[in-house]
Amino acid sequence: MTSVSILSFIVFMSMFSALPVFEAAEAGDALAFLLGVVLSITGTCACLGVYARKKNGQI
Repeated sequence: MTSVSILSFIVFMSMFSALPVFEAAEAGDALAFLLGVVLSITGTCACLGVYARKKNGQI
């Protein structure tokens, strides 16, 4: 459980470190970027979960 919290902390810090890049742009652009990052990570984890279940024969 500790590794999950450390990983989530690292992910959030990397997302917030990208915010200064968008200082010149509008806030909507930064929010769209963060939403895209979150959806990409979620999609990757979902695909890895499906792959792992197929590999173990659970699906």
